[in-house]
Amino acid sequence: MLPKPNLQEEKDFKTNWEDLLLRHRYQILLFLIGAILVGLGVFLFKNRESLYSSGVEVLESSSDDKDSSFEEVVIEVSGAVETPGVYRLLSSARVEDALIAAGGISVDADRDWMEKTLNRAAKISDGQKIYIPRINEQIGGESANNVAGHQSGSSIWGSNTSENININTASQNQLESLWGIGPVTAQNIIEQRPYSTVEELLNKKILKTNVYETNKDKLSVY
Repeated sequence: MLPKPNLQEEKDFKTNWEDLLLRHRYQILLFLIGAILVGLGVFLFKNRESLYSSGVEVLESSSDDKDSSFEEVVIEVSGAVETPGVYRLLSSARVEDALIAAGGISVDADRDWMEKTLNRAAKISDGQKIYIPRINEQIGGESANNVAGHQSGSSIWGSNTSENININTASQNQLESLWGIGPVTAQNIIEQRPYSTVEELLNKKILKTNVYETNKDKLSVY
């Protein structure tokens, strides 16, 4: 016959076990928390590739924004160039690129005027017109050579009135004769030529608003 279970021993064993759990409850709790954290770390480690792949997609979508640098503008190149006409160029193109697109300047181009007036490094803008004068081109009774490439409003750029100052061809002294324009501002106007509209002086922040409003009726671009 099997011996009868000792009820007292079972009771003592249960009491000792409960007492052990009670005394070490904090250690057991910390162990469980640690096990959870380790399991979470393993899960994240195994799924890191999927997390990284989402980042790659964001980078690829942002690269599409670079296409804006390939936008085009339409300009006109006329005067003493080999192939005058309307051309479509990248928005990042310069005046020199426009001249190249027109086949380069012709043999009768007024190179003295170009050296003193034209900024070949200037960026072009949509709808802009670039005109290159010819040697001895008549300007209201005077030739381009006679005025040494610093024509006023009655110049080859075709101002509406002889009193206007052409910001594409005016000399520094002519620009300084305007209200609120000193040597520094006049030089800044010359360096950023050519202009397709007088408003570019304001849009490019070359002139302050009050200076622009005071002088705009005295200015022209052609």
